[in-house]
Amino acid sequence: MSSPTPAQPLVHPVGSTRLWWTALAVAGVLLLLTYLVAFDQGAVSRSGMFLHELMHDGRHLLGVPCH
Repeated sequence: MSSPTPAQPLVHPVGSTRLWWTALAVAGVLLLLTYLVAFDQGAVSRSGMFLHELMHDGRHLLGVPCH
């Protein structure tokens, strides 16, 4: 009969925390961009007509009703 092996400590890779925060930041930026394009209707993006028209065209591209 063989002797049991001692339990190994659980080791997390160093990059997993950085990967988690990077993925969370990317998801946040995508949510913000989705809000600006789909639901903003000019409330936040008041920096000029160029940005408003860009978001308006993005709504049409994504099929979001805007008018």
